[in-house]
Amino acid sequence: MSITTNSAGKPTIVLVHGAFAESSSWNGVIAALLDDGHPVIAVANPLRGVAYDADHLRGVLAAIDGDVICVGHSYGGIVITNGTAGNGNVKALVYIGAFAPDTGESAADLAGRYEGSTLGETLAPVKLADGSTDLYIRQDLYHAQFAADSPAREAAVMAVTQRPIAESALAEPSGEPAWKTIPSWFLIGGKDKNIPAAAQRFMAERAGSRRTVELPEGSHAVGIPEAATVADLVREAAASTA
Repeated sequence: MSITTNSAGKPTIVLVHGAFAESSSWNGVIAALLDDGHPVIAVANPLRGVAYDADHLRGVLAAIDGDVICVGHSYGGIVITNGTAGNGNVKALVYIGAFAPDTGESAADLAGRYEGSTLGETLAPVKLADGSTDLYIRQDLYHAQFAADSPAREAAVMAVTQRPIAESALAEPSGEPAWKTIPSWFLIGGKDKNIPAAAQRFMAERAGSRRTVELPEGSHAVGIPEAATVADLVREAAASTA
């Protein structure tokens, strides 16, 4: 039994959020895709580590019948890069302000490759009982750092509901990338303060992006105010599988 309801001729869209966000960050995109008749699932990304989170995604994908389009935001891009490799049902990858690493690269490597990321200055570490550390973005800095193109009130709610990432996940190396065999699409926010736009352009070009959309005023959370643009890019990717 599939966890989604099949729709004739429509691939299932699997949305994977990144660090400092959660599944509801996809709400605008979800509404548009449901209106189109697509089966959709927004994965609750554990944010515990690349291998762990990729295995979690593989489990979700195994419970979906038929073709799939995977969409990742931020660190979620690393998860779809790893968690879809070798899965013949995954027909396209869509990266929204996201990492698309090659083998051995980490989020920290890629974010620091080009100037412009100010994320480190905004992070608040929280020590856990097992000795590990979770990272949050400070709530008073969240709007400017993460979601400057969203209304302040909406960003304040996002700051409160953000999901932390394990500090170790940001340095964990990626495995063999699925984008070498699965077609990809990219959306870039030109004013992204987490992953510099230059780094995203580099990754999109390297992955052979079928189409790259750059929104000059877009923040790291560009997919929230620009949900319609994200949905259009996902539709394009889905149409390529028909």
